[in-house]
Amino acid sequence: MGSKVLKISLSLLLTAALGIGGFLLYITLSDYKPEEIIQLKTENNPDRTIGQGRPFTVTTFNIGYAGLDSKQDFFMDGGESSRSSSLQQTQANLASISSFMKAAQSDFYLLQEVDVDSSRSYGINEASELAEALSDYSYAFAYNYKVPWVPVPIQRPMGSVHSGLLTLAAFKSSGSVRYDLPGKESWPRQQLDLDRAFIESRFTTNNGKELVLINLHLSAFDKGGKIRKLQLNYLASYLKREMNQGNYIIVGGDWNHALPGTDPEQFESTQDWPEWLQKFPETFKPSGFEWVIDSSIPTVRTLDVPYTEGVNFLAVIDGFLVSSNVEIIRNQAADLSFEYSDHNPVTAEFILN
Repeated sequence: MGSKVLKISLSLLLTAALGIGGFLLYITLSDYKPEEIIQLKTENNPDRTIGQGRPFTVTTFNIGYAGLDSKQDFFMDGGESSRSSSLQQTQANLASISSFMKAAQSDFYLLQEVDVDSSRSYGINEASELAEALSDYSYAFAYNYKVPWVPVPIQRPMGSVHSGLLTLAAFKSSGSVRYDLPGKESWPRQQLDLDRAFIESRFTTNNGKELVLINLHLSAFDKGGKIRKLQLNYLASYLKREMNQGNYIIVGGDWNHALPGTDPEQFESTQDWPEWLQKFPETFKPSGFEWVIDSSIPTVRTLDVPYTEGVNFLAVIDGFLVSSNVEIIRNQAADLSFEYSDHNPVTAEFILN
């Protein structure tokens, strides 16, 4: 009897080991390994040129795959959920995000965490639906999270993830490029993690110069911030090259740091400062650039619990960095009470000098 139990136990252990080994081999062989520079296809390009001296608006918004509404938590932030609560709720969140964008009437939208075919958002092509909602805008999409299956949390795994960055523009783009950011996690975590990147979109102005618009989403959970430092160094070198060419430069997105000049402790909360959030490093000081940040309204909440005013830790991690030849007219975060996403959008108005 004892020998039979031992054989069954060994057989189960061998089966489990083969299963885990097979899965690790699968995710290693199927790992998304993009080139550093990838030319993107710009769809639906309007015949409209951006003009020097004319005001225009840019909105940055991490939409949280239309699944991180106010009633949701997230397992990587200490919560339990890994997917949107339902297909219907995802559709409702996405419709509300689209309605906000149409009402805002910004000339450019820089969106992060936009799913195109993911288990967590029930296979909805969010990029396509948002582009359809703003049908007179050009758009370019770039992956920054492409994994065949994320097996955690065990009870309800995140599953297949195909997600990325989406830039929409009311002006004619001369081209968009995906730049892969440096810094990777160790194997096999990286095979289940994001491949961070930014989208560069170029727009020829009526004075012959180019507006270079950057849509970025930096790392959040790397211990000690080593990867974030590498990413910022890469960005600084890129900005220096573009600045030397005399172009207009606007960088917007989710920086995943408490941005300069902001203090999360000014927002009422019963929670401690989360481990993943770092203050923005003082060493990042690209010459000739200025921050454009609304420090009065939080742009992100913690996700260990659903949103309750006065409970969740809040911070400002979304905003803009612009070159000195871009004049800042106004900047305002929209307080949506995190109803449709774990982020609030930020809109700024600029003029090219």
